[in-house]
Amino acid sequence: MMRILIMLCLSITLIAGEGERFPLWNELAPIGDGKSEVAPAEAIITLHRPAQPNGVALVICPGGGYGIRVSGGEGHGIAAWLNTHGITGVVLDYRLPKGRSAVPLLDAQRAIRLVRARAKEWNIDEKHIGIIGFSAGGHLAASATTLFELGDATSSDMVQQQSSRPDFSLLIYPVTSMQDGITHQRSRKNLLGENPTPELVQRFSTEFQVGKETPPVYLAHAIDDKIVIIENSRVFLAAMRAAMRPVELLELPNGGHGLNGYKGPSWDAWQRGSLEWLATIGVLEASVLETGKK
Repeated sequence: MMRILIMLCLSITLIAGEGERFPLWNELAPIGDGKSEVAPAEAIITLHRPAQPNGVALVICPGGGYGIRVSGGEGHGIAAWLNTHGITGVVLDYRLPKGRSAVPLLDAQRAIRLVRARAKEWNIDEKHIGIIGFSAGGHLAASATTLFELGDATSSDMVQQQSSRPDFSLLIYPVTSMQDGITHQRSRKNLLGENPTPELVQRFSTEFQVGKETPPVYLAHAIDDKIVIIENSRVFLAAMRAAMRPVELLELPNGGHGLNGYKGPSWDAWQRGSLEWLATIGVLEASVLETGKK
């Protein structure tokens, strides 16, 4: 089964094109608590440029339970779809946590900053940089959406001077909470360890981190998802509404986790719905919806 999954990921990557790869970090990469490690080769972004860019970009966070990265169907395949609509796709190969809970978020924040720092060079509007995530990658995207930093103007690193706040977020069948009874247990164990403290669970339960500056969020989730239950999206929706932030949840009638292997009516519905939503919040022009593929 794992071999089939790997081959599927590779085939979708080839279909999407190799893209341009850029390291996230220079010589050192932070791991939290003021500590750092030698910047690993795995921490990269892959830039997929559309033929006719419209200035919009999305950092893409593949899922995989924080144990692997499903970078085919939830990464490079998504970039290929975005490109058909003029959107630049930026696939994030974040470091896997192995109990180091801060590491994936640090990489996601860095990816947003890097895209913003090079926005002009890459034909991107620095005010139209979003993030999209799937499953555990949805948790990473939700964490970046709620636990952002505005940048360090005193840093000698131009990238770190940039804000890590995404301008909008798309969360697709996401893990959003680390609370018992809601969370995906494998994602929680891989991210937080065997016995996380209540404070760590609270911090990475993203519904508790929503605030008045949280950017607009679009969620999509199948009601029959038994792996990551829809309550993850519902609690985040409730938190956004309580904070009076722009939000929409598309509850899909079927498809389970992964929406029938990235195909079918429910898969098409979230893609169409997310583009329509991006038009309603002023990120895309309505004309974009008439072009490209689903």
